[in-house]
Amino acid sequence: MGLWGLFGSAFLSATILPGSSEVVLTALITAYPDQAWPGFAVALAGNLLGCLLTFGMGHAGRQGYERFQNVKVDMDGPQVRRLRRWGTPALVLSVLPLVGDALVLAAGWLRMPLWQSLAWIAVGKGLRYLLVVLGIMGVLSFA
Repeated sequence: MGLWGLFGSAFLSATILPGSSEVVLTALITAYPDQAWPGFAVALAGNLLGCLLTFGMGHAGRQGYERFQNVKVDMDGPQVRRLRRWGTPALVLSVLPLVGDALVLAAGWLRMPLWQSLAWIAVGKGLRYLLVVLGIMGVLSFA
């Protein structure tokens, strides 16, 4: 599978499709220990590009939804107010299962600043992949 397979897995895992790029990263590093840091970089890049797609779907989806449904989206609901109050730093939580992809989609929907959003997403995703790599390399002990 290699680095391209890892990239594809990380990309798809960051969209609304299910996936587990951590498992693929673990398998890659277990088979090829010298690929730990390239694997980290490839997984992070693939995941961020997948998040960019998800963000874009949210951004485009709102415009299309309002246009074709002839409705105005309620931007004053409690979840929307909460995400607006926390702002882009809340996107560090995009690393969480199930809600993470929804957060990225909502950030696009809310028209949050793209580069700030991606920066906070990168912090969360980067820390997750870093923990995986360090755990596999034996630097961290989870026992």
